[in-house]
Amino acid sequence: MQPRNPWLLTTAVTILIAISLLLGGCRKNGTADGSMRISSPDFRNMNALSARFACDGANLSPELDWSEVPDSAVTLALVVVDPDAPRGDFVHWIIYNIPATARGLTRGVPPDADLGGGVYQGMNDFAQLGYDGPCPPPGPPHRYFFRLFALDTRLDIPSGATKEELMAAALNHVVGEAELMGTYSR
Repeated sequence: MQPRNPWLLTTAVTILIAISLLLGGCRKNGTADGSMRISSPDFRNMNALSARFACDGANLSPELDWSEVPDSAVTLALVVVDPDAPRGDFVHWIIYNIPATARGLTRGVPPDADLGGGVYQGMNDFAQLGYDGPCPPPGPPHRYFFRLFALDTRLDIPSGATKEELMAAALNHVVGEAELMGTYSR
């Protein structure tokens, strides 16, 4: 039986593929189990971060916890980005090669390039290693996305990598993702 409107069928399939790609992000082979979780005892998802974690406070990285890491994961990478910055995505933190067996990060991770055990920190958009917290211009709140990626490999990139270098190295190795979002305004 032929469809009555082949254009409509083609359009529907195209839309479904586009939605799948958008939801899939850079996951390996477009798949992920979707069960990985990230949270923080320092702020709730979609709620405000305390000044303690911002440039006009102690500028500490918040404590992070995660669970349901896929069995195929070897390492984890975390990228914190403010998409509301005046020039677009502004990177606040990059940390990678975290062992997949880790279940979180402590509050106040030091700004060292090498945290030991092969865990490295990258260069943020303040041109600093490690975490630099929210520092938006006065006005409406900005959003800060803490994106955790489960990878099926250890990344062969040195400390100080940029977000672009990290994402290029992680391409086709992402087996899971989780996201936590906090807001901040001054």
